[in-house]
Amino acid sequence: MTDDAQAAPWPPAIELVGRHAIVTPLAPAHAPALAEAVRDGALWKLWYTSVPSPETMETDIAARLAGRERGVWLPFAVVAKASGQPVGMTSYLNIDADNRRLEVGSTWYRRSAQRTAINTECKRMLLAHAFEDLDCIAVEIRTHFFNTPSRRAIERLGAKLDGILRNHSRMPDGTLRDTCVYSIIASEWPTVRRHLDWRLESESAVPGD
Repeated sequence: MTDDAQAAPWPPAIELVGRHAIVTPLAPAHAPALAEAVRDGALWKLWYTSVPSPETMETDIAARLAGRERGVWLPFAVVAKASGQPVGMTSYLNIDADNRRLEVGSTWYRRSAQRTAINTECKRMLLAHAFEDLDCIAVEIRTHFFNTPSRRAIERLGAKLDGILRNHSRMPDGTLRDTCVYSIIASEWPTVRRHLDWRLESESAVPGD
């Protein structure tokens, strides 16, 4: 193995293209469109999330890209194919290359894109890439204990609750976060994939999605 190959980050950068969305490597140039997207629903005001505000978008993107340099984060912008505009962000993070484990997270979508085929398709593409191309043994999804909409959405994907990390981290407002840790393991992926395909077919048939 060459020195360059040894130094290459895992997982490598990739663009995933679906029928409704494109998951593309995050770049500083995405900041203006993402600052506009996050205003739809004023998502940064939800106390149980850590969504960047329009004013902190450039700083948030820089932090995600710095995580990429350290090999612990692979951030993406989510682009709606219908409009060609970014509607949110997502990431591979908590990357454990030695054990082929990672988390899909740090995700947010503008309100008009939530609970649409875009979200389901992005999760479908990210999970498929993780299990089928990266040979992951497990993929985690985490959220705040009090983020009920997120917990329900994760459970709808077919992920199972591994446990709750109490006083796991401190939120921007100073409160302590209990983190719910969900996962999908490799042996479950074929069934979860079929479930997501079924959901995507149903959601794709809804006008406006």
